[in-house]
Amino acid sequence: METEIKSNYNYTEIIVWLEKKGVELYGNHFKIYETDYPIIYKLIAYFLKDEPTCFQYGIAINKGILLSGPIGCGKTSLMNLMRHVPEQEGKFILKPTREISFEFIKEGYEVIQRYSSGNKLNNGIKNYCFDDLGTENNLKYFGNECNIMGEILLSRYDLFINKKIITHITTNLSAGEIENQYGNRVRSRLRAMLNLISYDKSTPDKR
Repeated sequence: METEIKSNYNYTEIIVWLEKKGVELYGNHFKIYETDYPIIYKLIAYFLKDEPTCFQYGIAINKGILLSGPIGCGKTSLMNLMRHVPEQEGKFILKPTREISFEFIKEGYEVIQRYSSGNKLNNGIKNYCFDDLGTENNLKYFGNECNIMGEILLSRYDLFINKKIITHITTNLSAGEIENQYGNRVRSRLRAMLNLISYDKSTPDKR
């Protein structure tokens, strides 16, 4: 671990539990690598709302998570595991941004409203993790081009400010690439509403 953690939680036991959960979800080949522990400790601390540990890591528990890293480093599977950690209020739905773009092609602008309303879903969850931000395309609906995730993220910022509703994101994009794709306004709001947790650029593809 990067720094010694003084916590009421046993992080080693939690990682063993997460690895077992990963085997259940992904098969016997699933493994949590020790090199990823610094990332995983931060995520565990955040989702358990372990405030002293979050403070050590500089993580704000009232914000969401932006988990960035190269392709195949394990961002999606890790966030999928984290869905099982928090209490009900902190639970979230993992939604690939490419699926949202396909929904937009079929249904149009009401898709933006769907992910921007802040309404609780059938299972009582209102938080989203938008997976693989940057893999969706700017799309046209009846001839009008729309940066759909850019619009959704601006609306999610308003939900964060006004209703304390949390958004999480996984992405392969750097901060500069996010700005190029979505604009400075989106990048600025993401900085205000998310904690950045990033894998090293040299992290190997685990797939």
